[in-house]
Amino acid sequence: MIRKILSVVVFITNLSVVLAQGTIEDYQRSKKIRSSLGEGVYNIPTNIKWNIKGDAFLYEQRNPKGKEFVFVDVASRKKEHLFDAKVFSELLERESSQKVDINMVSGYTMKLLGKDTVEFVYKNVIWHWNRNLSSLKKVREVEENSRSSGYWGQRQDETKGRIVVSPDKLKSAYIKNNNIYYVSYADPKSEKQLTFDGSPGEYYSAQIQWSPDSKKIVSTRVTKQEIRILTLLESSPIDQLQPKLQTRHYAKPGDALPQYFPVICNLETNKVFAIDKSLVDNQFSIGYLQWREDSKSVTFEFNKRGHQQYSIVKLDAENGQSKYIINEVSDTFIDYSGKKYRYDVNEGKEIIWSSERDGWNHLYHINGETGQVINQITKGDWVVRKVIYVDQKQRYILFEGSGKNRNQDPYLIHYYKVDFDGNNLKELTKENANHSAFFNTDFSYFVDQYSLINKAPITVLRDQAGKVVMELESANETKLYDLGWKAPEIFTSKSRDDKHDIWGIIVRPTNFDSSKMYPIIEYIYAGPHSSFVPKTFNTNPSGMQELAELGFIVVQIDGMGTSNRSKEFHNMCWKNLKDAGFPDRIKWIKAAAEKYNYIDIDRVGIYGTSAGGQSSTGGVLFHPEFYKVAVSSCGCHDNRMDKIWWNEQWMGWPIGVEYGECSNVENAYRLKGKLLLIVGELDDNVDPASTYQLSNALIKANKNHELILVPGMGHSSGGDYGEKKRRDFFVKHLIGANPPDWDLY
Repeated sequence: MIRKILSVVVFITNLSVVLAQGTIEDYQRSKKIRSSLGEGVYNIPTNIKWNIKGDAFLYEQRNPKGKEFVFVDVASRKKEHLFDAKVFSELLERESSQKVDINMVSGYTMKLLGKDTVEFVYKNVIWHWNRNLSSLKKVREVEENSRSSGYWGQRQDETKGRIVVSPDKLKSAYIKNNNIYYVSYADPKSEKQLTFDGSPGEYYSAQIQWSPDSKKIVSTRVTKQEIRILTLLESSPIDQLQPKLQTRHYAKPGDALPQYFPVICNLETNKVFAIDKSLVDNQFSIGYLQWREDSKSVTFEFNKRGHQQYSIVKLDAENGQSKYIINEVSDTFIDYSGKKYRYDVNEGKEIIWSSERDGWNHLYHINGETGQVINQITKGDWVVRKVIYVDQKQRYILFEGSGKNRNQDPYLIHYYKVDFDGNNLKELTKENANHSAFFNTDFSYFVDQYSLINKAPITVLRDQAGKVVMELESANETKLYDLGWKAPEIFTSKSRDDKHDIWGIIVRPTNFDSSKMYPIIEYIYAGPHSSFVPKTFNTNPSGMQELAELGFIVVQIDGMGTSNRSKEFHNMCWKNLKDAGFPDRIKWIKAAAEKYNYIDIDRVGIYGTSAGGQSSTGGVLFHPEFYKVAVSSCGCHDNRMDKIWWNEQWMGWPIGVEYGECSNVENAYRLKGKLLLIVGELDDNVDPASTYQLSNALIKANKNHELILVPGMGHSSGGDYGEKKRRDFFVKHLIGANPPDWDLY
């Protein structure tokens, strides 16, 4: 109470200072800041490309004069310009008959062919540059890619497909009348039907695989289910006046799913072996169906509905027996979408497998026949983040890990090497920083670029032992400070239970004045599939600096329920997405305000997109005493309305009361603060009806709010228009100023 009174006194006393925030000058500076900061740092290599042999690489970077391209010879430890920019530009201009801007040549399209030739694309033409001869050759025009990447959730028609030729090229298999057939090329009349129980409702999939010895076939018998259709209205198509309807395949939590049952057909014995259905009942998915090299069995991965069981299953091609090789189970969830790793060694006799069975994500050496753990490869209160390479001959693993260094941020990525037996664990990157490695083809060298959010990158070349064999670049960020830029501050506090450190960043405006009082705004993304506070050097993380310029302190935090820490830390999200780590976030912000008295804890805003849209609205619904203003874009406001895989992964199956308890729609009546909703009408990631239904519930509850529907836009924060509306909303409701006319900046 005393703190609130003091805040009011300070607010009134400094009214003229406070009202100076959110001015036209602030908006103008905010608009310029993105390009200014982007041009204020030099010598950060990007598009690092190794040649196939692995003895040379190239990269591009900016220096004070503009873009440059660099060639590095590993054996000689020599670094030089990839080409003379003047000679290169003149030749390219002459050969292309077009004006050349070297800044428009992208290292993204470059390939280093050997050591002498560089392939690149410019103006839709593939060119070859010979470094030794300084010569340029036009290879061909780029073929237009008529293929569309398509919609992420599109289901294939598995009843149809091409014929599949056997490895010995003597036979082919195919689907006909919903059953499996094959024919020998030696006798076109030898067509033979292998299965007889296929039907339109229970058909055999056209995803057929021959055994390596060409004597057996595996497919799956599919129990068909109807696919939910998402319908979107495109109100303002560019090619016609009238609106259009668009449709997408879009399964939602609780929907019935097709079931897949692997079947092996033995052409020599005329036997058909089907999987024991009791081992794979109530599937969420069956995947990675593949033959063993000896053609004696197939394995596949079984993800049980509810994501509390994930197994490697074996079906024997000689006797038809089915069994689990690995059967991973959990009382909460198995993070199959973010942490699963499997590598078969020695034709499947051994398996490298990742698991959180001891409470941390680690690697295990598994007997591929019995499923018994030969040994745990990595262990301790830290996590394996990603396996980079498995060397079967020398029996070692290269991987990314984080949290092993007790005196460092537990999210910082380092690189390690370890033997299959768990011995000789060696850290290859010891600097206190977030590391990003680019390995050559035989993994004998790697380019290591390391930095922190507040420390510019250093780029070096290391050998496989981690020894720095060549200094490449040290970034120059002095111009940033001339612009008034202040690096984000790394800040930590304790979690709700005081057991964990909670990490985040604080971003201040370039004209920061500690005598002013600043509202604080949290940028939130609390999706359980990862962690989100940036660790690598960034002058304008997620546009937070631009927002801060208007007169705010902007923060980002990873609370409990997010990933890349212990299983205990992660489990907070289980059937509890409304939690979103808020008790940790609120405690963190209060700790920051306690340290810095210029943070006004009574004026707190929050914004986010997608899962962050759900959480930002959740902030003002479930914690209205703290969060006063929210802007939510493309939010998943009810987990029953969103895509099946993401929501059942964390909220569980079958659909329970937890879904309603976590629903912003069902809790709309709780709204007390200011809320702006933004949604794209063609969002096919999160059903836009989720936002409409929230708005409908708010209307019925007589709750004042704003809704912006962006025509033609998909899953996004609203584009430039939405960005402007979000900033104006915070300026109006947190600073109390009238935003300037958009035409003025």
